[in-house]
Amino acid sequence: MSTLLKNAKILNEQGDLVSADIKITDDMIEAVGANLDPTNCMVIDVEGMFVSAGFVDVHVHLREPGGEHKETIETGSLSAAKGGFTTIAAMPNTRPVPDSVEQMNWLQQRIKDTAHVNVLPYASITIRELGQELTDMNGLKQAGAFAFTDDGVGIQSAGMMFEAMKQAAAIDMPIVAHCEENTLINKGSVHEGEFSKKHGINGIPSVCESVHIARDVLLAEAAGCHYHVCHVSTKESVRVIRDAKRAGIHVTAEVTPHHLLLCDEDIPSLDTNYKMNPPLRGREDLEALIEGLFDGTIDFIATDHAPHASEEKAQGMALAPFGIVGLETAFPLLYTHFVETNKMTLKQLVDFLTNKPANTFKLPFGTLEIGKNADLTVIDLNATEKIDPESFVSKGKNTPFTGWECKGWPVMTLVNGNIVWQKGSVLV
Repeated sequence: MSTLLKNAKILNEQGDLVSADIKITDDMIEAVGANLDPTNCMVIDVEGMFVSAGFVDVHVHLREPGGEHKETIETGSLSAAKGGFTTIAAMPNTRPVPDSVEQMNWLQQRIKDTAHVNVLPYASITIRELGQELTDMNGLKQAGAFAFTDDGVGIQSAGMMFEAMKQAAAIDMPIVAHCEENTLINKGSVHEGEFSKKHGINGIPSVCESVHIARDVLLAEAAGCHYHVCHVSTKESVRVIRDAKRAGIHVTAEVTPHHLLLCDEDIPSLDTNYKMNPPLRGREDLEALIEGLFDGTIDFIATDHAPHASEEKAQGMALAPFGIVGLETAFPLLYTHFVETNKMTLKQLVDFLTNKPANTFKLPFGTLEIGKNADLTVIDLNATEKIDPESFVSKGKNTPFTGWECKGWPVMTLVNGNIVWQKGSVLV
Protein backbone atom coordinates (compact mmCIF):
# COMPACT_ATOMS: atom_id res chain seq x y z
CA MET A 1 0.00 0.00 0.00
CA SER A 2 1.15 3.52 -0.81
CA THR A 3 1.03 6.49 1.57
CA LEU A 4 -0.54 9.81 0.62
CA LEU A 5 0.34 12.98 2.51
CA LYS A 6 -2.71 15.10 1.72
CA ASN A 7 -3.16 18.87 1.95
CA ALA A 8 0.53 19.64 2.46
CA LYS A 9 2.26 22.94 1.94
CA ILE A 10 5.56 22.66 0.06
CA LEU A 11 8.05 25.14 -1.36
CA ASN A 12 8.06 25.67 -5.12
CA GLU A 13 11.18 26.65 -7.08
CA GLN A 14 10.47 30.33 -6.42
CA GLY A 15 10.37 29.74 -2.67
CA ASP A 16 6.63 30.20 -2.31
CA LEU A 17 4.44 27.89 -0.23
CA VAL A 18 1.98 26.01 -2.42
CA SER A 19 -0.56 23.27 -1.72
CA ALA A 20 0.25 19.73 -2.83
CA ASP A 21 -0.28 16.06 -2.08
CA ILE A 22 2.72 13.74 -1.84
CA LYS A 23 2.37 10.08 -2.80
CA ILE A 24 4.89 7.61 -1.43
CA THR A 25 5.24 4.08 -2.79
CA ASP A 26 7.69 1.70 -1.13
CA ASP A 27 10.45 4.07 -0.03
CA MET A 28 10.23 6.57 -2.88
CA ILE A 29 8.31 9.72 -3.72
CA GLU A 30 6.05 8.61 -6.57
CA ALA A 31 4.08 11.77 -7.23
CA VAL A 32 3.73 15.38 -6.07
CA GLY A 33 0.72 17.42 -7.13
CA ALA A 34 -2.77 18.65 -6.40
CA ASN A 35 -5.64 16.28 -5.65
CA LEU A 36 -3.74 13.02 -6.14
CA ASP A 37 -5.84 9.85 -6.28
CA PRO A 38 -6.04 8.29 -2.77
CA THR A 39 -7.08 4.83 -4.02
CA ASN A 40 -5.11 2.04 -2.32
CA CYS A 41 -3.30 4.59 -0.17
CA MET A 42 -2.96 5.12 3.55
CA VAL A 43 -4.01 8.77 3.70
CA ILE A 44 -2.41 11.13 6.20
CA ASP A 45 -4.08 14.53 6.20
CA VAL A 46 -1.35 16.99 7.17
CA GLU A 47 -3.89 19.83 7.31
CA GLY A 48 -1.89 22.52 5.52
CA MET A 49 1.31 21.90 7.46
CA PHE A 50 4.68 22.49 5.83
CA VAL A 51 6.40 19.40 4.41
CA SER A 52 10.11 19.62 3.68
CA ALA A 53 12.77 17.24 2.55
CA GLY A 54 14.25 15.69 5.68
CA PHE A 55 17.06 17.72 7.22
CA VAL A 56 20.69 16.64 6.83
CA ASP A 57 23.21 17.19 9.65
CA VAL A 58 26.81 16.21 8.96
CA HIS A 59 28.05 17.01 12.47
CA VAL A 60 26.53 14.95 15.28
CA HIS A 61 28.01 13.19 18.30
CA LEU A 62 26.21 9.93 19.11
CA ARG A 63 28.80 8.89 21.76
CA GLU A 64 28.47 5.15 21.05
CA PRO A 65 30.65 3.20 21.64
CA GLY A 66 32.14 4.20 24.96
CA GLY A 67 29.91 7.09 25.98
CA GLU A 68 26.51 5.43 26.16
CA HIS A 69 25.67 7.26 29.40
CA LYS A 70 25.66 10.48 27.33
CA GLU A 71 23.92 9.21 24.17
CA THR A 72 23.53 6.14 21.98
CA ILE A 73 22.97 5.62 18.29
CA GLU A 74 19.37 4.77 19.17
CA THR A 75 18.64 7.79 21.37
CA GLY A 76 20.63 10.23 19.24
CA SER A 77 18.98 9.14 16.02
CA LEU A 78 15.54 9.39 17.66
CA SER A 79 16.49 12.90 18.79
CA ALA A 80 17.38 13.64 15.19
CA ALA A 81 14.03 12.33 13.99
CA LYS A 82 12.20 14.49 16.52
CA GLY A 83 14.09 17.52 15.24
CA GLY A 84 13.21 16.72 11.62
CA PHE A 85 16.63 15.33 10.65
CA THR A 86 16.50 12.21 8.48
CA THR A 87 20.22 11.92 7.74
CA ILE A 88 23.02 12.54 10.24
CA ALA A 89 26.76 11.92 10.21
CA ALA A 90 28.29 10.52 13.39
CA MET A 91 31.61 11.93 14.57
CA PRO A 92 34.37 9.43 15.43
CA ASN A 93 35.57 10.71 18.82
CA THR A 94 34.20 7.60 20.53
CA ARG A 95 35.96 4.86 22.50
CA PRO A 96 37.07 2.92 20.62
CA VAL A 97 37.54 5.21 17.64
CA PRO A 98 36.35 3.94 14.23
CA ASP A 99 39.93 3.84 12.96
CA SER A 100 39.99 0.30 11.55
CA VAL A 101 37.91 -1.73 9.12
CA GLU A 102 36.95 -4.05 11.97
CA GLN A 103 35.64 -1.22 14.13
CA MET A 104 33.87 0.41 11.17
CA ASN A 105 32.13 -2.90 10.40
CA TRP A 106 30.97 -3.13 14.03
CA LEU A 107 29.67 0.43 13.89
CA GLN A 108 27.81 -0.14 10.63
CA GLN A 109 26.08 -3.18 12.12
CA ARG A 110 25.15 -1.23 15.24
CA ILE A 111 23.67 1.52 13.08
CA LYS A 112 21.70 -1.03 11.09
CA ASP A 113 20.34 -2.60 14.27
CA THR A 114 19.43 0.52 16.27
CA ALA A 115 19.26 3.74 14.20
CA HIS A 116 15.93 5.46 13.53
CA VAL A 117 17.29 7.64 10.69
CA ASN A 118 20.08 7.41 8.11
CA VAL A 119 23.37 7.49 10.04
CA LEU A 120 26.60 8.02 8.10
CA PRO A 121 29.70 7.18 10.15
CA TYR A 122 32.89 9.20 9.94
CA ALA A 123 36.22 7.42 10.24
CA SER A 124 39.13 9.09 11.97
CA ILE A 125 42.07 10.54 10.06
CA THR A 126 44.60 9.16 12.54
CA ILE A 127 44.75 6.09 14.74
CA ARG A 128 42.88 6.78 18.01
CA GLU A 129 42.73 10.45 16.92
CA LEU A 130 46.22 10.88 18.33
CA GLY A 131 47.57 12.66 15.27
CA GLN A 132 50.54 10.33 14.94
CA GLU A 133 49.65 7.61 12.40
CA LEU A 134 47.22 7.69 9.49
CA THR A 135 44.38 5.20 9.25
CA ASP A 136 43.81 2.85 6.31
CA MET A 137 41.69 5.33 4.41
CA ASN A 138 40.95 3.15 1.40
CA GLY A 139 39.95 0.22 3.60
CA LEU A 140 37.72 2.44 5.70
CA LYS A 141 36.11 3.93 2.59
CA GLN A 142 35.31 0.43 1.35
CA ALA A 143 33.82 -0.36 4.79
CA GLY A 144 31.42 2.59 4.41
CA ALA A 145 33.13 5.59 6.01
CA PHE A 146 31.32 8.82 5.12
CA ALA A 147 34.40 11.06 5.35
CA PHE A 148 37.52 11.46 7.49
CA THR A 149 37.93 13.67 10.56
CA ASP A 150 39.63 13.77 13.94
CA ASP A 151 36.82 15.97 15.23
CA GLY A 152 37.25 16.86 18.86
CA VAL A 153 40.92 17.64 18.32
CA GLY A 154 42.85 19.53 15.71
CA ILE A 155 45.61 17.76 13.78
CA GLN A 156 48.68 19.54 15.04
CA SER A 157 51.25 18.39 12.48
CA ALA A 158 51.11 20.10 9.09
CA GLY A 159 52.99 17.15 7.60
CA MET A 160 50.43 14.69 8.94
CA MET A 161 47.53 16.75 7.62
CA PHE A 162 49.17 17.16 4.21
CA GLU A 163 49.73 13.41 3.86
CA ALA A 164 46.14 12.75 4.96
CA MET A 165 44.85 15.19 2.36
CA LYS A 166 46.90 13.59 -0.41
CA GLN A 167 45.63 10.13 0.49
CA ALA A 168 42.05 11.34 0.75
CA ALA A 169 42.27 13.13 -2.59
CA ALA A 170 43.55 9.93 -4.23
CA ILE A 171 40.35 8.10 -3.24
CA ASP A 172 38.01 11.09 -3.70
CA MET A 173 37.14 11.48 -0.02
CA PRO A 174 36.78 14.69 2.02
CA ILE A 175 38.93 15.73 4.94
CA VAL A 176 36.76 17.36 7.63
CA ALA A 177 38.61 19.41 10.22
CA HIS A 178 38.16 20.55 13.78
CA CYS A 179 40.53 23.52 13.67
CA GLU A 180 42.36 24.23 16.89
CA GLU A 181 46.02 24.96 17.54
CA ASN A 182 46.84 23.32 20.87
CA THR A 183 49.62 25.77 21.75
CA LEU A 184 47.06 28.60 21.68
CA ILE A 185 44.20 27.02 23.65
CA ASN A 186 45.53 28.55 26.88
CA LYS A 187 43.57 26.02 29.00
CA GLY A 188 40.56 28.14 28.16
CA SER A 189 36.91 27.41 28.88
CA VAL A 190 35.30 30.30 26.98
CA HIS A 191 36.26 32.83 24.33
CA GLU A 192 39.04 35.26 25.18
CA GLY A 193 36.89 38.37 25.43
CA GLU A 194 34.81 40.47 27.76
CA PHE A 195 33.21 37.55 29.59
CA SER A 196 36.52 35.80 30.33
CA LYS A 197 38.04 39.06 31.57
CA LYS A 198 35.04 39.87 33.75
CA HIS A 199 35.12 36.47 35.45
CA GLY A 200 38.90 36.05 35.55
CA ILE A 201 38.95 32.76 33.67
CA ASN A 202 41.21 31.62 30.88
CA GLY A 203 39.98 32.40 27.40
CA ILE A 204 40.51 30.70 24.04
CA PRO A 205 41.69 33.27 21.48
CA SER A 206 40.15 33.47 18.02
CA VAL A 207 43.51 32.88 16.34
CA CYS A 208 43.51 29.39 17.87
CA GLU A 209 40.98 28.44 15.15
CA SER A 210 41.83 30.70 12.25
CA VAL A 211 45.54 29.84 12.14
CA HIS A 212 44.71 26.18 11.53
CA ILE A 213 42.26 27.03 8.76
CA ALA A 214 44.84 29.28 7.09
CA ARG A 215 47.38 26.45 7.20
CA ASP A 216 44.95 23.85 5.97
CA VAL A 217 43.51 25.69 2.99
CA LEU A 218 47.00 26.00 1.54
CA LEU A 219 47.66 22.32 2.21
CA ALA A 220 44.34 21.44 0.56
CA GLU A 221 45.29 23.48 -2.49
CA ALA A 222 48.61 21.65 -2.77
CA ALA A 223 46.99 18.24 -2.22
CA GLY A 224 43.97 18.80 -4.46
CA CYS A 225 41.69 17.75 -1.63
CA HIS A 226 38.13 18.65 -0.65
CA TYR A 227 38.66 20.27 2.74
CA HIS A 228 35.67 20.99 4.98
CA VAL A 229 35.85 23.20 8.08
CA CYS A 230 33.72 22.25 11.08
CA HIS A 231 31.80 24.78 13.21
CA VAL A 232 33.37 28.05 12.05
CA SER A 233 33.24 30.61 14.86
CA THR A 234 35.44 33.66 14.17
CA LYS A 235 35.47 36.58 11.76
CA GLU A 236 39.09 35.80 10.88
CA SER A 237 38.11 32.25 9.94
CA VAL A 238 35.37 33.58 7.66
CA ARG A 239 37.89 35.89 5.99
CA VAL A 240 40.38 33.08 5.39
CA ILE A 241 37.71 30.76 3.95
CA ARG A 242 36.34 33.55 1.73
CA ASP A 243 39.82 34.28 0.36
CA ALA A 244 40.48 30.56 -0.20
CA LYS A 245 37.26 30.14 -2.17
CA ARG A 246 38.13 33.17 -4.30
CA ALA A 247 41.47 31.50 -5.02
CA GLY A 248 39.65 28.43 -6.32
CA ILE A 249 40.56 26.13 -3.44
CA HIS A 250 38.02 23.36 -2.76
CA VAL A 251 37.10 24.41 0.76
CA THR A 252 33.63 24.23 2.32
CA ALA A 253 32.43 25.20 5.77
CA GLU A 254 29.58 24.90 8.27
CA VAL A 255 28.24 27.02 11.11
CA THR A 256 26.12 26.00 14.10
CA PRO A 257 22.79 27.49 15.19
CA HIS A 258 24.30 28.53 18.53
CA HIS A 259 27.10 30.51 16.89
CA LEU A 260 24.51 32.29 14.74
CA LEU A 261 22.31 33.15 17.73
CA LEU A 262 24.62 33.76 20.69
CA CYS A 263 27.88 35.53 21.50
CA ASP A 264 29.90 35.76 24.71
CA GLU A 265 27.95 38.86 25.76
CA ASP A 266 24.89 36.60 26.10
CA ILE A 267 26.43 34.26 28.67
CA PRO A 268 24.52 35.17 31.85
CA SER A 269 26.79 33.54 34.42
CA LEU A 270 29.27 30.71 34.86
CA ASP A 271 26.66 28.39 33.36
CA THR A 272 28.29 25.38 31.70
CA ASN A 273 25.39 25.06 29.27
CA TYR A 274 27.12 27.96 27.51
CA LYS A 275 30.42 26.07 27.33
CA MET A 276 31.09 24.64 23.90
CA ASN A 277 34.06 24.23 21.56
CA PRO A 278 34.58 26.41 19.67
CA PRO A 279 33.28 28.84 22.27
CA LEU A 280 30.73 31.57 21.78
CA ARG A 281 32.78 34.41 20.33
CA GLY A 282 32.30 38.18 20.19
CA ARG A 283 29.45 40.16 18.64
CA GLU A 284 31.55 40.99 15.55
CA ASP A 285 32.23 37.29 15.03
CA LEU A 286 28.53 36.45 15.17
CA GLU A 287 27.80 39.15 12.59
CA ALA A 288 30.60 37.89 10.33
CA LEU A 289 29.21 34.34 10.52
CA ILE A 290 25.76 35.51 9.44
CA GLU A 291 27.27 37.54 6.60
CA GLY A 292 29.42 34.56 5.59
CA LEU A 293 26.42 32.27 5.51
CA PHE A 294 24.44 34.63 3.31
CA ASP A 295 27.27 35.34 0.85
CA GLY A 296 28.17 31.66 0.40
CA THR A 297 31.47 31.67 2.27
CA ILE A 298 29.85 29.28 4.75
CA ASP A 299 27.96 26.57 2.92
CA PHE A 300 25.37 25.29 5.38
CA ILE A 301 24.27 24.83 8.99
CA ALA A 302 25.16 21.84 11.19
CA THR A 303 24.23 21.38 14.85
CA ASP A 304 27.36 19.87 16.45
CA HIS A 305 24.91 18.00 18.72
CA ALA A 306 27.12 17.14 21.71
CA PRO A 307 25.25 15.52 24.61
CA HIS A 308 26.75 15.16 28.09
CA ALA A 309 25.46 13.78 31.36
CA SER A 310 24.12 16.39 33.80
CA GLU A 311 26.62 15.44 36.49
CA GLU A 312 29.46 16.08 34.03
CA LYS A 313 28.13 19.50 33.15
CA ALA A 314 27.73 20.28 36.87
CA GLN A 315 31.52 20.28 37.45
CA GLY A 316 31.96 24.00 36.87
CA MET A 317 33.25 26.03 33.94
CA ALA A 318 36.84 24.84 34.20
CA LEU A 319 36.13 21.09 34.42
CA ALA A 320 32.83 20.55 32.62
CA PRO A 321 33.08 19.09 29.10
CA PHE A 322 32.50 21.28 26.06
CA GLY A 323 29.28 20.90 24.10
CA ILE A 324 25.53 21.38 23.88
CA VAL A 325 22.70 19.40 22.29
CA GLY A 326 21.07 20.81 19.18
CA LEU A 327 19.09 18.35 17.07
CA GLU A 328 15.66 18.95 18.61
CA THR A 329 15.85 22.74 18.72
CA ALA A 330 17.71 23.72 15.53
CA PHE A 331 14.79 24.34 13.20
CA PRO A 332 12.49 26.17 15.67
CA LEU A 333 15.34 28.41 16.83
CA LEU A 334 16.43 29.30 13.31
CA TYR A 335 12.90 29.67 11.97
CA THR A 336 11.91 31.97 14.85
CA HIS A 337 15.00 34.17 14.85
CA PHE A 338 15.74 34.35 11.12
CA VAL A 339 12.63 33.55 9.07
CA GLU A 340 10.02 35.13 11.35
CA THR A 341 12.18 38.26 11.58
CA ASN A 342 12.57 38.42 7.77
CA LYS A 343 16.35 38.04 7.90
CA MET A 344 16.10 34.83 5.90
CA THR A 345 13.46 33.20 3.73
CA LEU A 346 12.00 29.81 4.56
CA LYS A 347 13.57 28.46 1.37
CA GLN A 348 17.00 29.71 2.40
CA LEU A 349 16.69 28.05 5.80
CA VAL A 350 15.51 24.77 4.31
CA ASP A 351 18.35 24.85 1.76
CA PHE A 352 20.92 25.38 4.53
CA LEU A 353 19.55 22.29 6.30
CA THR A 354 18.91 19.99 3.32
CA ASN A 355 20.30 20.22 -0.20
CA LYS A 356 23.33 22.36 0.62
CA PRO A 357 24.94 19.89 3.05
CA ALA A 358 23.85 17.00 0.81
CA ASN A 359 25.33 18.56 -2.31
CA THR A 360 28.54 19.50 -0.51
CA PHE A 361 29.17 15.85 0.27
CA LYS A 362 27.53 14.37 -2.86
CA LEU A 363 24.79 12.68 -0.84
CA PRO A 364 21.53 11.39 -2.37
CA PHE A 365 19.43 13.19 0.24
CA GLY A 366 17.94 16.59 0.93
CA THR A 367 15.44 17.01 -1.92
CA LEU A 368 11.68 16.60 -2.14
CA GLU A 369 11.44 15.29 -5.70
CA ILE A 370 9.74 12.50 -7.61
CA GLY A 371 11.97 9.43 -7.70
CA LYS A 372 13.90 10.40 -4.57
CA ASN A 373 13.85 8.68 -1.20
CA ALA A 374 10.80 9.58 0.88
CA ASP A 375 12.75 11.24 3.70
CA LEU A 376 10.36 13.97 4.81
CA THR A 377 9.69 16.30 7.70
CA VAL A 378 6.22 17.64 8.55
CA ILE A 379 6.35 20.96 10.43
CA ASP A 380 3.70 23.06 12.12
CA LEU A 381 4.98 26.54 11.32
CA ASN A 382 2.36 28.10 13.59
CA ALA A 383 3.02 26.01 16.68
CA THR A 384 4.62 27.98 19.51
CA GLU A 385 6.39 26.23 22.39
CA LYS A 386 9.04 26.97 24.96
CA ILE A 387 12.21 24.89 24.81
CA ASP A 388 12.12 22.39 27.67
CA PRO A 389 15.11 20.06 28.04
CA GLU A 390 13.01 17.61 30.04
CA SER A 391 11.00 16.97 26.88
CA PHE A 392 14.10 15.99 24.87
CA VAL A 393 14.37 12.38 23.74
CA SER A 394 18.14 12.83 23.65
CA LYS A 395 19.89 11.70 26.82
CA GLY A 396 21.58 15.10 26.82
CA LYS A 397 19.69 18.02 28.35
CA ASN A 398 22.59 20.47 28.07
CA THR A 399 21.27 23.50 26.20
CA PRO A 400 21.59 27.27 26.73
CA PHE A 401 18.17 27.78 25.13
CA THR A 402 15.97 26.59 28.00
CA GLY A 403 12.80 28.66 28.14
CA TRP A 404 13.23 30.26 24.72
CA GLU A 405 9.85 30.51 23.01
CA CYS A 406 10.00 29.34 19.40
CA LYS A 407 7.69 28.83 16.45
CA GLY A 408 7.87 26.08 13.84
CA TRP A 409 8.04 22.63 15.40
CA PRO A 410 8.37 19.31 13.57
CA VAL A 411 5.39 17.04 14.20
CA MET A 412 6.24 14.03 12.04
CA THR A 413 9.34 12.60 10.39
CA LEU A 414 9.47 9.91 7.72
CA VAL A 415 12.52 7.96 6.56
CA ASN A 416 12.19 5.84 3.43
CA GLY A 417 8.46 6.44 3.63
CA ASN A 418 8.14 5.08 7.17
CA ILE A 419 7.06 7.23 10.12
CA VAL A 420 10.01 7.21 12.53
CA TRP A 421 8.73 9.91 14.87
CA GLN A 422 5.47 11.74 15.41
CA LYS A 423 4.20 14.10 18.06
CA GLY A 424 1.60 12.21 20.10
CA SER A 425 -1.22 11.01 17.91
CA VAL A 426 -1.09 14.03 15.62
CA LEU A 427 -2.21 13.54 12.01
CA VAL A 428 -2.83 9.77 12.07
